[in-house]
Amino acid sequence: MKENKELIEKLTQAQNVISFLRNEKDTIALDLFIARKELVFLKEEKAKRATELGIANIELAFQDGEKEKRASELDLANIELEYQTKQKAIEEIDKRVLEVSNYDATRASQYSRSLIEASLDPLVTINAEGKITDVNEASIKVTGVERANLIGTDFSDYFTEPQKAQEGYQKVFENSFVSDYPLTIKHINGTFTDVLYNASLYKDVKGNVLGVFAAARNITKQRRIENELMEAKVFAELATELAEVAKTKAESATKIAEEAVKTKQQFLSNMSHEIRTPMNAIIGFTKVVLKTELSSKQREYLDAIKISGDSLIVLINDILDLAKVDAGKMTFEQIPFKLKTSISAMLHLFELKMQEKNLILIREFDAAIPDVILGDPVRLHQIILNLVSNALKFTQKGTITVCVQIKNQDDKEITILFTVKDTGIGISESKVDLIFENFQQASSGTSRLYGGTGLGLAIVKQLVESQGGSIKVESEEEAGSSFSFSLTFLKTEEKADSLEGVIEVDEEIKNLNILVVEDIALNQLLMKTLLDEYGFGRDIAENGRIAVEMMAVKEYDIVLMDLQMPVMNGFEATEYIRNTLKSTIPIIALTADVTTVDLDKCRSVGMNDYIAKPVDERILYTKIVSLVKKSVQLKLNASTNKQEKAILKSKCINLTYLNQRTKSNAKLMSEMIHLYLDQTPVLISAMKKSLIEKDWLGLYSASHKIIPSFAIMGIAPSFEEIAKQIQEFAHKQNETEGIEHLVDQLEGVCLQACLELQQELEQLKVQAA
Repeated sequence: MKENKELIEKLTQAQNVISFLRNEKDTIALDLFIARKELVFLKEEKAKRATELGIANIELAFQDGEKEKRASELDLANIELEYQTKQKAIEEIDKRVLEVSNYDATRASQYSRSLIEASLDPLVTINAEGKITDVNEASIKVTGVERANLIGTDFSDYFTEPQKAQEGYQKVFENSFVSDYPLTIKHINGTFTDVLYNASLYKDVKGNVLGVFAAARNITKQRRIENELMEAKVFAELATELAEVAKTKAESATKIAEEAVKTKQQFLSNMSHEIRTPMNAIIGFTKVVLKTELSSKQREYLDAIKISGDSLIVLINDILDLAKVDAGKMTFEQIPFKLKTSISAMLHLFELKMQEKNLILIREFDAAIPDVILGDPVRLHQIILNLVSNALKFTQKGTITVCVQIKNQDDKEITILFTVKDTGIGISESKVDLIFENFQQASSGTSRLYGGTGLGLAIVKQLVESQGGSIKVESEEEAGSSFSFSLTFLKTEEKADSLEGVIEVDEEIKNLNILVVEDIALNQLLMKTLLDEYGFGRDIAENGRIAVEMMAVKEYDIVLMDLQMPVMNGFEATEYIRNTLKSTIPIIALTADVTTVDLDKCRSVGMNDYIAKPVDERILYTKIVSLVKKSVQLKLNASTNKQEKAILKSKCINLTYLNQRTKSNAKLMSEMIHLYLDQTPVLISAMKKSLIEKDWLGLYSASHKIIPSFAIMGIAPSFEEIAKQIQEFAHKQNETEGIEHLVDQLEGVCLQACLELQQELEQLKVQAA
C-alpha cells in the first residue's frame, strides 16, 4: 500500500511539470504574437511621419527608412532567434515530459499487472473469436497449462462442458455481461474446479469493444458443502421415512398391545363372570345354611366349603385388581373413616388363625393420629390384609406386629407410616427385589409349602405407589421380615360412617317392593332368601325384557339388575327403563365382573350403583336402604314443589328474610323492593328475547343475575332451581324441550311477585306516614 501511494505521488508531480511547461510554451507564443503586432504598429507610425515630413526630407527619410528597415530586419532577426530558442526549449520540455510519461505509464502498467497476478481468482481476457488474449497466474494454476500455451487457444477448451463455456462468453457480447455463470474447469492432471464466472466487455478510449474480461470465483468448497447438505437432507428424509415406518410399526404395535389389553380384560371379565356366578350361590347358600341348626360335623364341613370359597374369591380379586392397576383404571376414593377403628376391626379377622398357630399379635397405634381422616379405607384394608396375611402365612412361631405412626403432618395433610413385622422364615437378600413382581415368591417351593399365587405383594406395591406412597422391605432369612409403607391422607372435620357390625334394620324403610332381574336359578333362590330375611317383597324376572314388561304394569321401589342375561341384558334393560319408560327408579347392578370397563358402562347407561358377586348381605342391605332413601327424598321434594306451586296461586313472596337483613328499616326495605321492581321485568324480558334469538350468553347472564332475588324476596326455592336449570341450559347451549315453559314459569312468578311487592310498598308508605 505504501509503494502504491508513492507511485501515485510521483505520477501527480510529473503531470504538474508537464502542465507547467505547456503553460510556458503558451506564454512565449503569446509574447511573439505581441511583438509582431508592435512591429506592424511602428511601421504604420513611421509611414505617417515620412508622409508628414514631406518630400523635402526625402533623402533623410530614405536614409531613415533604410535605417528603420535595417532596424526592423534586425528586430525580426532577434525575434526569430528568440522564437527558435524558445521552440527548442519547448521541444526539450516535451521530450522530457514524454520520457516522464512513458516511465510513469510503464510503472503504472507494471503495478496493474502485479495487482492482476495477485488475484487468487482465475482472470482471463477473450477476443470476439473466443480466443484467449491474456491470463493471470491463477488461470495457469487451475488449468495446469503455461501462459504461452493458453494465449491464442479457445477459451471453451478448458472446461468439462465446452459448448456451455462458448455460450457463456457469447452471452457477454450479446448482453454486455454475465453474472455467476457456472462452469467446471478441468486440469490437465484430471482434477476439476467448480467456478462461477462474472464477465463483461472491455473497450478502448474511443469506446470500441476489444473483448471480454472474465473473472472466475472458485466454489468447489461451497459446492462440496452443498452436496454434503444435499446428502444430509436425503439422509434426513430417509431417516424421516424410516422414523415414519417405525412410528407406523409402533402405532401398529400399540394397537396390537391395546387389543391385547382389551382381550385380556375381556378374558378376565368372562372368567370373573363364569367363576363368580357359581361361587355366588355356593358362598351365599353356605352362609344361609350356617345360620341354621347344624351338627358339629356339618358345621365343620360347611366351614371348610366357605373357607375354600373365600380363598377362591381372594384369588379372583387379586387377578382382577392387578389387571385394573396395570390398565391404570384403579380408582381411589376420598371418604372420611376412622383409621384406628378400621384397622382394629380388620385385624380382628386374624385373631382366630393366630390363636391356632400360637402367634402373638402386637398392635402399636400412635395416639396423636386424628380420629377421622380422608382416604380410601377399602384400598388401605386391601394393602394391610395382604401384608398381614403374608406375615401369618410365613410365620410359625413368635409375633406379628402392626405399627401405625405419624411420619409428618401439617394443617391439611398427614403422612402415616404403616409397618407389618413378623418373626417368620424371612427372605434371602438375592430374592428381596423379586417379591414385588407378579407371580413371584421367595423360592420355587414356597407356593407348594405355603400356598398363594405370588400376586399379593405385587398388588400391594402398585396400590401404594398409585396413591403416591412408597413401600420397602427389610428381611433376614430365619429372622423375619418387616414391610413398611407410607401414605398421605387429608385431615377433615367430617364424621365417618360406621360400616362395622351386623345389619341394623332401618325402621324408616319397610315393605319395599324389589324387582330382581337374574337368569341363574341358584342366584334367584339366593336373592329370594336374602330379601326374605330383610322382610322385603320381591319379584323375579329371568331377563331384561321380562323386567321392563313387569315394570310397565307394576310399581317397584328398586331394581337389582344382573348384567349378563339372554334376550335383553342388564345394560339394554337399564337404557330402556331410563329412555323409554322415563323412570328414575334406583337400579343396582349385580355383576360377577367388577372390571372398570363394565363399571364405566354401568354408570353411562344410568345405573346408580353396583354390587359384586358373591353378594355381601350387609353391603346389599346398606345400598338398598341408601338408594331408596334418596329416591323417597326426591319424591318428597317433587311433592313440595307441587305444594309450592299451589301456594303460588295465593301469595308467592315472604319478606321475613328481607326484614331480618334490613332490621325492619322501612326506608331500606323500600329501596330493596324498588330495586327488584326496576330490575326484574328487564331481566325477564332479556331472558325471553335471548331465548328467541338463541343468544346463549345473554340468556346465561340474565338467568344468573335473577337467581339471588328469589331467596331475598322469599320466593319458593323451586323457582330458583328453575332459574339455575335455564342457566345450565344456556351454558351447554344444547336445546331441550320445555325450556320455554321454564322461562314462562319464571315470568309468571316474577310478575306476581312484582304485584305483591307493589302492595308492600303501599303499606310501607302508610307506616311511614
